[in-house]
Amino acid sequence: MLKKFLYTLWISIFVVLLILGLKNGSFFKFLSAMEDRTFDIRQSILANSGHRHHNPDIVIIAIDDASYEYILDKYGEWPLRRDIYAKTVDYIEKTNPKSIAFDLMFVKSIKSSADADSKLIEVFKKYDNVFTAMNLDNQPEDLRVPPELPEKLANPKPITADEDFMEFSNCRVILDGILNATSNIGMINVARSDDGVLRSMPLFLKYQDKYYPQLGLLVATHAKKHLDINTSNSSVILNWYGPAGTFENIPLYKLLKAVETNNTSAYDFSNKIVYFGATAASLFDIKTVPVDKVYPGVEVQATYVNNLLDGNIIHKAHYGVNMIIAGILAMLTIFAVLRLQSMPVAFGLSMTIYAVYVMFTYYAMRFNNVWLNIVAPLTFALFAFIITVIVKYLIKSRDFDTQYKLATTDGLTELYNHRYFQEQLQNQVSHASRYESPLSLIIIDIDFFKKFNDNFGHQSGDAVLRQVAFELKKNVRSADIVCRYGGEEMSIILPNTKYEEAVNIANKLCSLVSSKKCKLTNGKESNVTISLGVSSFGQDGKTPKELIESADKRLYNAKENGRNRVN
Repeated sequence: MLKKFLYTLWISIFVVLLILGLKNGSFFKFLSAMEDRTFDIRQSILANSGHRHHNPDIVIIAIDDASYEYILDKYGEWPLRRDIYAKTVDYIEKTNPKSIAFDLMFVKSIKSSADADSKLIEVFKKYDNVFTAMNLDNQPEDLRVPPELPEKLANPKPITADEDFMEFSNCRVILDGILNATSNIGMINVARSDDGVLRSMPLFLKYQDKYYPQLGLLVATHAKKHLDINTSNSSVILNWYGPAGTFENIPLYKLLKAVETNNTSAYDFSNKIVYFGATAASLFDIKTVPVDKVYPGVEVQATYVNNLLDGNIIHKAHYGVNMIIAGILAMLTIFAVLRLQSMPVAFGLSMTIYAVYVMFTYYAMRFNNVWLNIVAPLTFALFAFIITVIVKYLIKSRDFDTQYKLATTDGLTELYNHRYFQEQLQNQVSHASRYESPLSLIIIDIDFFKKFNDNFGHQSGDAVLRQVAFELKKNVRSADIVCRYGGEEMSIILPNTKYEEAVNIANKLCSLVSSKKCKLTNGKESNVTISLGVSSFGQDGKTPKELIESADKRLYNAKENGRNRVN
């Protein structure tokens, strides 16, 4: 019955902890933050293992530190003049690239001449595979009136949102000429986690009740018409190929030199996706990602496009799947703890189960691009381990108490048995000898008990034994030790009790027993008397044997002198 109660209690506590864990926002955020870190670790291991390979047809024209310095020395200013970009696009288009994408915003600038802007606008009119970027924000209306964007930029199909999309109230538009010339304009807003790490990218962003595609999604869709993605999702989790510099990076200054000298054989961009973007830290387009703390935004875009083209995005396991896994781990933990006698072995087996699961999550991400949670399932499994250990301890403790009671208690009278009497008397004699404290012993015998059994039967004799034992226990101090000495004899060890006090207690017990009628099994009642012998440590002996012999001798004298008395 106790075990069932403890198991029920365990299940109740575990369910309560589970519910509290889910409802407690701060606890959930902590688990979520830790889970993100496990994702980063898995991604870093995979990125450095050599099992993932980026698409070699994605090339980055990097505005690195050297190119930034070259531009300042050659052209005397930054940003680079837009007509230079126009010449560069014409140069690349001669080699038939798949697409050219600018992770740059060509906003209105007092530094740029109208003629230079016009040449860049003509490029967007001329080529249908050139893409550029724009950014949504939440600037106040008194700074900038929210512009109405061309209808052609919004997603033409209605989106049924399964989750919340990033929504913005304002937008920083690029040149009107580019807006009118092309629809190949995508947003470059990113979605960072609470810790500032960029792990996912939005597919669409919401502005003025319309959905605008991310730049990378436009570029990938142009390269591959049918992408294996669910566009009702607000974002996708990226699979990272390595630290910064994984993709082929061509410094912009080298490309500019080839353009300036019309060296058409310097580079071949045939069937490649060419991304322009800043990689120099001084140009402030640096992100923190799972595989690197310093990661250029243009390489994020390249990773995003690569994932979409290869169908390599990470799919996070459904909440229900993670809950089932947590339940399985908890049940395996419970089984290990309850079935194994050795706690170190149970702990080791539980840790092995957890380690195997962690390895399983790694391979699930490596081979199936599935993100299975680690932290929450292991947290609940550890809760299960701790609670199960407590429950097992309580059960064992109760079982031990039960076994100990059975080993030290007389089953008929529920008094301590003869073995326990001998152990306790030895302990009490040692204590009295060491601390010179008083100690007394009473040995009791039920008068004419054999004749009583012969007259009324052994069942009535057993009933008398139980009732006399009950009276003895009820009328002594809690520190006194009442035992069944053997047969109809009982004994009481009285710590810190002098001989005179023990005699008084014995007389009191003698009177109480003789004054009460004992109920017999046949419904009758009968008076019973007892004889008692008292001995005391020091005056009657200094060993258990001497005390017992002295008390026995006095008990014999009490019985010889008429019974129902103390000697």
